[in-house]
Amino acid sequence: MDDIWPRLGIAFDEPVRDPLWRDVMMPTEFEPILTSPDFVKLSRILQLGPTHLVYPGATHTRRAHSIGVFELAKRSLATVLSRSGPVAGLDGAAARGFLVAALCHDLGHFPYAHSLKELPLRDHESLTADIVRGSLRPAVEAAGADPDLVAAIVDQGLPAPAGSSAVALRLFRSMLSGVLDPDKLDYLNRDAWACGVPYGQQDVDFVLQRLGLDESGRPGVTERGVMAVEALLFSKYQMYRAVYWHKTVRAATAMIKKAVIVALDDGAVEPDELYGLDDGGFYSLMAGPGRDRSGLIASVLHGAVLRPCLELAFDPGLVAHARAADLSLRPRLEEAIAGDAGAETVIVDVPEPISFESDLPIIGTGSGFSDYATVFRPEVVASFTRSLRVIRVFSDGSPERVSAAALEALGGR
Repeated sequence: MDDIWPRLGIAFDEPVRDPLWRDVMMPTEFEPILTSPDFVKLSRILQLGPTHLVYPGATHTRRAHSIGVFELAKRSLATVLSRSGPVAGLDGAAARGFLVAALCHDLGHFPYAHSLKELPLRDHESLTADIVRGSLRPAVEAAGADPDLVAAIVDQGLPAPAGSSAVALRLFRSMLSGVLDPDKLDYLNRDAWACGVPYGQQDVDFVLQRLGLDESGRPGVTERGVMAVEALLFSKYQMYRAVYWHKTVRAATAMIKKAVIVALDDGAVEPDELYGLDDGGFYSLMAGPGRDRSGLIASVLHGAVLRPCLELAFDPGLVAHARAADLSLRPRLEEAIAGDAGAETVIVDVPEPISFESDLPIIGTGSGFSDYATVFRPEVVASFTRSLRVIRVFSDGSPERVSAAALEALGGR
């Protein structure tokens, strides 16, 4: 593995200290990216938003996460090439493109972007593509990478750049966004470490040693790596239960989301105003006249979160639940519950659908993970999502009255 990088003409000379992965060695020519305003801005965006209200240590940033993703992408690519040999069109310039894409994959993230996914806003991948082809282009080129290739790796809706290898691009996309991708391996470990919980911790060295390519060139794992996939799936489930979708975190993000929806509907905020912000910029924007009419965002900023009054397992077969999941119908439901309960504020929270990716080849078997002899059959993986989707009703009113009114509104067919 040690000879992979010299053969590609890439040297890692500059250390960046990271509490999780220790010394992350960077190419010297990546410094213009690391010191650019676009990248440094990520140090002002919390990775887990308001989660610090529950886990005080959760104040790590997207900049730290991005450096971690770079490190694991570097290790992953070296392992795959060592195990599987050369890949058509994967030369030093292409490898640099992949490493830059890993480092820059979150540049388009704006505060609460994940919580606002259901709104008519641009996704952070397309915003990232704009940045690497725009303001960051000189720094990306100084790093020896093609900005158009970097953009195409991050934003899979873009076509392959002229002259690039379709085989290499397909590999890079699969490696950066897949079952055992460096993004997931870093955020699960980093989030668990920051929150002080054991659930997300992965044996990363073991995972990376089992990576390779199957006969068709798709990233996969050896048979010994199956247990790594199992561990990751269950860890992701536990982290959603304990951290990402903790009821207080859901309350805070639901309040933020409600305020942004109202501001967008009223025309007090335009979508473009949200892009490119850091956390401070977001709170300043939403503190403007008419942009936080109910004071929900100010309340979250000061730690005053609405109380949970009711929790129900989401059932898509119930008409009332389906209506609650529809953002266009939800305000009327909230107003009805508030009126019946005599409450000033009611927010109904329905978690967005999530996926537990398990489509991964098991190298040398001709089988995929879902077909392999594992307890994590497709129906089991699907049950993770079902068990996590819980409708919650938050309010500042009487919990008993709000619960009764919400149960009446949500309990029937």
